[in-house]
Amino acid sequence: MKTINIQLAILFLLTFTISGFCQKLASNDYYNYKSMDPVEWALALDAVIAAPKNHKIILENDTVRVLEVTIAPGESENLHHHKWPSVIYFQEADEFIDKDVDGKIIFDSRKLKAPSKTPMTIWKDSEAAHSISNLSNTKSIKLIRVEVKQ
Repeated sequence: MKTINIQLAILFLLTFTISGFCQKLASNDYYNYKSMDPVEWALALDAVIAAPKNHKIILENDTVRVLEVTIAPGESENLHHHKWPSVIYFQEADEFIDKDVDGKIIFDSRKLKAPSKTPMTIWKDSEAAHSISNLSNTKSIKLIRVEVKQ
């Protein structure tokens, strides 16, 4: 089992590396989320606990936690956080908004100078409590998130 997990981790890392050569890496300037010190964040708001419908663990070990994230058309996730920095590989996405714990919009994809194209890979620092709403009526948001444990 341990060998299979290691092979899966290597496969994911190779996939992200190869995809990086095949596409433009998105700048974090477009995804300007406020991050805070995650040391005191409530465990109950961990993405897998607070929003299990949208976050599925597909691999976890002492180094990484790999999540498959899906948000259906018109769906909003429960409020949750990501305490570890991450590589995010967007497989599919359309218009969406992200709100902070107070309901304030911290990102609106409709305000980008040019629409984002998938597939796309970005780096994200730890993310404080937030909730994404998929504004599309037809397209799911699908991504793989590799959280790097520190």
